[in-house]
Amino acid sequence: MNTATSNPKTDYLLGAGLDVLHFESREWLNTIAFWKDEIRFFNDLLKRKEASDKSNSDYENMLKNLNKVHDDLFDDLEESVKVHEQLLSKIELAEKGISDNDYREKHAHILSRITTFNKDFKTFKKVVFDYSKSL
Repeated sequence: MNTATSNPKTDYLLGAGLDVLHFESREWLNTIAFWKDEIRFFNDLLKRKEASDKSNSDYENMLKNLNKVHDDLFDDLEESVKVHEQLLSKIELAEKGISDNDYREKHAHILSRITTFNKDFKTFKKVVFDYSKSL
């Protein structure tokens, strides 16, 4: 692993037992479900703004579009984690042609996607909250 971008927690988890990685995958699914709830909240907030002010600004439309993009990304992330969990099941059933290492590499890739998305989503939420303060 590249030491310049190495994360001790990630390094530890990727060397951990498959049960630990399975637990982390389950946590990801819970996090994605929470993010979906947050998106529903943001949609409701923007709908209230739209109902009270029919002047639909470009900024508000941009936020609505970002909401939709995030919703699609959640679905994609969720599906990736579910497929990942199915791979783990195949490993545990000792299916031929599937390696533990492939699972760990995929786990690292999904972890990277979730970490990046989490940072981006925090920025998006800050923009929405700043916008809502101006209402």
